[in-house]
Amino acid sequence: MLSTHVLDTSSGQPAAKIAVMLFAVDGNVRTHVSTSVTNADGRTAAPLAEVLTPGIYELVFAVAPYFATKNIPAFYDEITVRFRVDDTDRKYHVPLLLAPWGYSTYRGS
Repeated sequence: MLSTHVLDTSSGQPAAKIAVMLFAVDGNVRTHVSTSVTNADGRTAAPLAEVLTPGIYELVFAVAPYFATKNIPAFYDEITVRFRVDDTDRKYHVPLLLAPWGYSTYRGS
């Protein structure tokens, strides 16, 4: 299972209404798996994937529209986080900590 959430570290608030797309990556080919939008809590309403097969994936966060609604100039248009799934029995949670001029991510629980 794969989940995510987005926190706007510049305001200390969850980041709502950010589109998040999940892609499976095989060499140079990206296959769209799902798309969701973060809610008022900065989380997607459902997991981005219930089942993952081993391989490479990308989460793409469309952050420019989020900052535009706040009239804040943003350096990033989209943020892509590429990660590997090896153990399909484990849950994967990939949060994004976001600010207009930077971001960080980690493997959560």
